[in-house]
Amino acid sequence: MPAPQKTAKRPLLLASATLLSLSLTAPVAVAAPTPTPAPTSKATSTSKPAKPSPSGSASPSATPPANMSTVGGERLGQPGTQVNLAPGVPVLPKDVTARSWIVADAESGEVLAAHNAHWRLAPASTLKMLFADTLLPKFPKDMKYKVAAEDLADVGAGSSMVGIKEKETYSVHDLWLGVFLRSGNDAVHVLSAMNDGVEKTVREMNRHAEELQALDTHVVSPDGYDAPGQVSSAYDLTLIARSGLQKKDFREYCSTLTAKFPGQTKKNKKGRTVRETFEIQNTNRLLTGDYDIDQYQGIAGVKNGNTTNAGATFTGVAERGGKVLLVTVMNPQKSDHNEVYKETARLFDWGFQAAGKVEPVGELVPPKGAAQPGAQPDATASAPVGAGEAGGAAGGGTSKRPVASATAESGSSGMGVALGIAGGLLVLLGGAAFLVNRRWPLPDLVRRRR
Repeated sequence: MPAPQKTAKRPLLLASATLLSLSLTAPVAVAAPTPTPAPTSKATSTSKPAKPSPSGSASPSATPPANMSTVGGERLGQPGTQVNLAPGVPVLPKDVTARSWIVADAESGEVLAAHNAHWRLAPASTLKMLFADTLLPKFPKDMKYKVAAEDLADVGAGSSMVGIKEKETYSVHDLWLGVFLRSGNDAVHVLSAMNDGVEKTVREMNRHAEELQALDTHVVSPDGYDAPGQVSSAYDLTLIARSGLQKKDFREYCSTLTAKFPGQTKKNKKGRTVRETFEIQNTNRLLTGDYDIDQYQGIAGVKNGNTTNAGATFTGVAERGGKVLLVTVMNPQKSDHNEVYKETARLFDWGFQAAGKVEPVGELVPPKGAAQPGAQPDATASAPVGAGEAGGAAGGGTSKRPVASATAESGSSGMGVALGIAGGLLVLLGGAAFLVNRRWPLPDLVRRRR
């Protein structure tokens, strides 16, 4: 296969960006539940299984195993819903049918509530978060690559595609837009080819999952396509998203609404060779909205997925009132259109009301390297693509921004929205802070916003 060649000088990263205030005017997707204080403080754990999916979604079993991983706390290894009820804590929404879900504070790492958090289920394209977290630091975004036929040979039948053509040249930036916006398995396989193949990429993804302590996760296919033995969990996907969001490029790609993608080289009517572009849109419906669901106030990514075995899966991050929450929902048993987003919105609503009131049931653990006294975060597999990395983008197009009026580094619409709700400097805590807090915090942009 042809070797990737860098054909353009990488632009200098802007050292800072204007911090902007929240400007979303779209209504919240689902109204928050009315707080109902419990008469006495108590820990609640219910293990009644969800009804089997009417669509016949395949899973290891219809009920979670009795014993699951206890990474992050003993409660998270128990089947059923885990939440600490107390006066002033809102009740959980009743119409959440997902087999597994989790609500966590993205900055502190506290798990506010969970349901079968460590149940190992098929992840679908949410696994692309691990793919991106593993490979994003490897290639500058202005690097060019000419696609060979063998690069696309193993893309699964029925895969989601962005429309990559063999013998055409794409930038790394183009390919990542295809991964995040269109969940393009073709883009994943091309990036894997640049990384010396799918097998090597899978090995690196599994090693990175282990470093993150995402021990429920086993990668077989880097794109999340259904494969025997390929599993993850709501807990692990949340850990992976939290790690990915340390990276500036990851935050920008996962919050981009629309972008221009290179088409096929052709001759126009005048006989000139031209290559036009076409528009691609993010398939995250909490970010873009749909006919039956509004853009969610404060949403800033992350990744959705849907396959036969996995059903619908989604991990989202949102900021409101100075709080940044992560919610992962796996395989809702209700078959309504956009159900995974509707259930995610309900859990976000609950989380923003419960934050600061509810006693956590566990925590999101830091990576292995960060958990050691005096250690720094993994500088290779999980290094942020922020300071010191290329920050330019090569795309065009405009659209409304659902979260903030963010200034993008290029024309790709929606870039720079995530986690700062605008731009900002990437702030990572060093080893000494991990020794004290034992957390893997997101950049503290919200509290720095003026």
